[in-house]
Amino acid sequence: MVSRVVLVLGDQLSPDLSALAQADRDTDLVVMAEVRQEATYAPHHPKKIAFLFAAMRKFAAQLQERGWQVAYTRLDDPDNTHSIAGELVRRAAAHGATEVLMTECGEWRLRAALADADSYGSHMKVIRFSDTRFIASQAEFDAWAEGRKQLRMEYFYREMRRKTGLLMDGDKPVGGQWNFDHDNRKPAKGKDLFASGPLRFDPDETVEEVLALVEREFPSNFGALRPFWFATDAAQAQASLDHFIAQRLETFGDYQDAMLRDDGFLSHAVLGLYINAGLLDPLKVCQAIENAYENGDAPINAVEGFIRQILGWREFVRGIYFHEGPDYTLRNALNHQRKLPQMYWGGETRMACMQAAIDQTRDEAYAHHIQRLMVTGNFALLAGVAPAEIHEWYLAVYADAFEWVEAPNVIGMSQFADGGVVGSKPYVSSGAYINRMSDYCKGCHYSVSAKTGEKACPFNLLYWHFLIRHRDRFEGNPRMAQMYRTWDRMDETRRDTVLSEAQQTLKDLSENKII
Repeated sequence: MVSRVVLVLGDQLSPDLSALAQADRDTDLVVMAEVRQEATYAPHHPKKIAFLFAAMRKFAAQLQERGWQVAYTRLDDPDNTHSIAGELVRRAAAHGATEVLMTECGEWRLRAALADADSYGSHMKVIRFSDTRFIASQAEFDAWAEGRKQLRMEYFYREMRRKTGLLMDGDKPVGGQWNFDHDNRKPAKGKDLFASGPLRFDPDETVEEVLALVEREFPSNFGALRPFWFATDAAQAQASLDHFIAQRLETFGDYQDAMLRDDGFLSHAVLGLYINAGLLDPLKVCQAIENAYENGDAPINAVEGFIRQILGWREFVRGIYFHEGPDYTLRNALNHQRKLPQMYWGGETRMACMQAAIDQTRDEAYAHHIQRLMVTGNFALLAGVAPAEIHEWYLAVYADAFEWVEAPNVIGMSQFADGGVVGSKPYVSSGAYINRMSDYCKGCHYSVSAKTGEKACPFNLLYWHFLIRHRDRFEGNPRMAQMYRTWDRMDETRRDTVLSEAQQTLKDLSENKII
């Protein structure tokens, strides 16, 4: 008989989790569960499900090796209630526990599911602890945000630099400036092709068991389960970090915005899924990256750019998610209503950039931030896709996607559906940006240089259509005024042709024609 049960979720696989820190391994019972409710609230990529289940099983085994009592429910357990709350109640009743310890979960959806103490029975007491694995607490973020007219990551990031001392020389930033982003926009070509890529791991017995389970239980989910190579425990995740620092950090900054058809990883770390699941500590990752700079192993633009992604952006979007409240994912400031085109779920497309990004997503459960923002996200925004539709897609198809990090990136930054909470302008571009930063346009059915006509790149047509249909909202934006001046200088006949052909493209999308 135990007095307390301790809940550990699939994205809380950290030995220093706050709930574990408050528990007693001699008398308390850790509860972990693979449940259908969590595996199906979005149509998750099979690799994502397999990664989390395998990592959970290994973490549970490690806790047992360290002396913890663990009640672990597998997905195919016949007694599985298939909800987190249900498994807590079942395990507590079986062991006579009267108290639940939990680290506050990271999504409004699951918080609501676990919020009603009555669901645990009148005899149960539920104690929640803050998730201390983040560098900024929610209270810190809310205090920083209070009274500000605009919430901009750059200024929050500077506060996080000061708090942690990362890349600081006293009270000044190392290198004399806070941000080296202007150095990190080089297209990749020639010698930059085919970097070593992320460290890959052959499936062990635990992983193979999970892969078989996922193949059996989720046969129709979008995405390729095999080959499966993700790290699934803390030691492998640490090896992945070490490999990145040794092999690719040096060029990460220069080429972090670049895209290549035959190299989906370039110099990217592919560590986000490990950090978000708890296998790596974000502050320790940043410190390791800083050490590489101090040891002369990586340049300042690479190190600062990487640290900004974690210390700045990751912490910022988590703050935004909880600051804005549970209705954030329902926002639709531009009133976009289009259904998500079938190409996102593997349907045919003639656009080489979209094909490359979606094929990579299908195969790897991964695409880097520019592929997400300026290819798949850009197209959805230009085409007027309903934010909830593209939000669900991103949440489903990427192994690093949890709603707290995904929603502000999609609803806010990518789709401008929050009306400017995250960004001061929508991230839209014609095909010229994609052509500049990638090799996607070479050999495409469309011509990126064609502005109108049968071969006109759909990005070129839809870019102007987006700007004109939202002119009242964006014409006064200082960062967008030049675009409207360019439009106004165009010949009237050309403007009419652009809008007419863009409208036909949108009509074809509505009719599920191949674009």
